[in-house]
Amino acid sequence: MYSADTKKKAEQLRARGVPYSKLTEKFGVPKSTLSYWFSEKYEHIYNTEARLKHLAKSRPKALAAIQERIRKNNDFIKLKVKREIKKYPLGNIGLQKSVLASLYWAEGSKHSKVTGLKFANSDPKLAQFFIELLRKSFPIDNKKFRLGIYLHYYHNERECKKFWSKTLEIPESQFWKTYWKKRSKRKKFRKNFMGVCFIYYSDSNIRKEIMEICDQMHRILCPRSSADQSASLRRKRSAVQIGPGILVAS
Repeated sequence: MYSADTKKKAEQLRARGVPYSKLTEKFGVPKSTLSYWFSEKYEHIYNTEARLKHLAKSRPKALAAIQERIRKNNDFIKLKVKREIKKYPLGNIGLQKSVLASLYWAEGSKHSKVTGLKFANSDPKLAQFFIELLRKSFPIDNKKFRLGIYLHYYHNERECKKFWSKTLEIPESQFWKTYWKKRSKRKKFRKNFMGVCFIYYSDSNIRKEIMEICDQMHRILCPRSSADQSASLRRKRSAVQIGPGILVAS
C-alpha cells in the first residue's frame, strides 16, 4: 500500500512527462501500479504521435553521438598503429618475405600443377602491395610479368588497362586479352572498382619458395596443428587394408 503523498508526488512528475522507469526507481512503485494510476489520465504524454515526434528529434542526435564515438575510436586506433609501426622492422627481408608468402597463401594459385606465380584481386592497394613485396624480396625481371583483367559490361576497358598499368608499373603491352564476364544487366550485384586484376610471373621456383615459407611458418607458429597432422599421416601410412574399404593399424 502506497501513501497518498507518494502517489501525489509521482503524479506531479508523471504530468511533466517523467517515464515510469524513473518513477519506479525513485518511489519503488511497480510499473504496473503506476500504469493503473495514470494510464488514462496521462495517456496523451506518450501516445503514438508524441512518440514519433520524440523519435524524429532524438534519433538524429543519437546517430550523431554514435558516429562521433566511432570517429574518436578510429582516430585512437590510427594514432596507436602509427606510433607502433615505426618500431616494426619493415625493411627486414625476412619480414617482407613472410608477409609476401601470407598474401600469396591467401590470394594466389597454390595447386601442384600451376606454373609460375598467379595472384588475383580487385583491390588495387592489395595488388600493389603484393607486387612491391615481390620486387623487394626477389630479383625480378619486369618483362616476365603478364597481367589480365576480368571486366563486366559497365567497365571501360581502356581506362581499366591504363589504371592497372600505372598502379602496378607494368606496360600495357604485357597485358593478356581482356576477359569479359557475361552478366545480366537487370540483376543487382556489387560493382567492383576497376575489375579483377590477374598478376602472372613466370618463375615457378619463386612460387615454390613462397609456399615453403608458408609451410615452415605454419610449423613454427602452429606446432600443435603440425604435430596432429603428422600423427594422422603416420597412422594412415601404417594402416593395412584387409578388405574393401576396411583399414586396420599394422
